[in-house]
Amino acid sequence: MAHLPFAAPGSGATLLPDDPAAALDGVDPLEVAARYPGSSLAWAVLAEQALGQDDRAGQIAGYAFARTGYHRGLDALRRNGWRGSGAVPWEHEPNRGFLRAVWALARAARAIGEDAEYERCVQLLVDSSPTAYQELAGPTLG
Repeated sequence: MAHLPFAAPGSGATLLPDDPAAALDGVDPLEVAARYPGSSLAWAVLAEQALGQDDRAGQIAGYAFARTGYHRGLDALRRNGWRGSGAVPWEHEPNRGFLRAVWALARAARAIGEDAEYERCVQLLVDSSPTAYQELAGPTLG
């Protein structure tokens, strides 16, 4: 896999503000996404649930939900100073929605045979937060 320059070594970390969707644990994720459509976390949860269906409909829905969460996360990162490179640490809880959306997008892309997208998302996740990659992909590694 070719290295893509998403996170330049030594660049500053981007820390997102609190995500209001995080406080709605236990609420129907469809309602959370409707209430907070800018929340990467809401879309990531929807993507993870769809991918858990383990069928073609779930793969396609998961891809769409994850792509929405990914783009909402990119918007939030840019609003908070990220310029296409730099760390997005897993250790900062509000960053996890974006990172989960990236991993869900990678999984969905792989499921539908979009290998280049899978590799790009994995590289983005590794470059943004090696810890996120270990936490999210760890069980599927090896």
